[in-house]
Amino acid sequence: MSGHSKWSTIKRQKGANDAKRGALFTKVGKEIAIAARAGGGDIEANYRLRLAVEKARSVNMPADNIKRAIERATGGDKEIEYEEIIYEGYGPGGVALLVEAATDNKNRTAAEVRSIFTKAGGQLAGAGSVAWQFEPRGLVSVERGGGDPDDIALMAIDAGAIDVDTESDPLEIATEPGDLESVRVALEQAGVKVDSAELTMLAKAPVEVDVAQARQNLRLIESLEDAEDVQRVTANFDLPDEILAEATAS
Repeated sequence: MSGHSKWSTIKRQKGANDAKRGALFTKVGKEIAIAARAGGGDIEANYRLRLAVEKARSVNMPADNIKRAIERATGGDKEIEYEEIIYEGYGPGGVALLVEAATDNKNRTAAEVRSIFTKAGGQLAGAGSVAWQFEPRGLVSVERGGGDPDDIALMAIDAGAIDVDTESDPLEIATEPGDLESVRVALEQAGVKVDSAELTMLAKAPVEVDVAQARQNLRLIESLEDAEDVQRVTANFDLPDEILAEATAS
């Protein structure tokens, strides 16, 4: 998990500066619809839906939008049947990327993703080419200042966490995917304020790139994330401190 907090900083900064809120709501709405159609519209009984709704609330998506997305998905609306696809590819410098998409037209999405990779000096790869370099994890973030980091780490580990980065900002707690909810609940019941909890993919062994390659890959990731059908992009390179400084200063 080392270095992931740098990515969290970049994401927070991008979110704070993101003027395309309508597009963001569309992506979160897709997550809600997929989760609701797969597991029903009861937030308490459908863990994946609960995570999607919490994410929607974190980006200030209106409650009416959330309710409407759930109702449309569980009401059998054929217009919102999305297929989840993961594309794999390489960015400049051989950086591995996973691109998670939700689409109603696989051909359109594949063509767009391929074009973005090509224009950025990367290439789309076959299934299984880079996925082995990542592992599914639950990730709980706790703002620094919410308690003694070592105490929080002990509570998290007692609840089933497998790794805690007490040096990061925010504190980052990794779990097995199936243990994410129990760790989150245990922390909240202990009075710890959880900033976010999500299922994600983490790089097993992040690679180092130079500043120029880092910038190229960040531009590629941003272009991919701007695509309408792309939900999330995960990369396996460590961000140079210079890039992090640029992001926090912007």
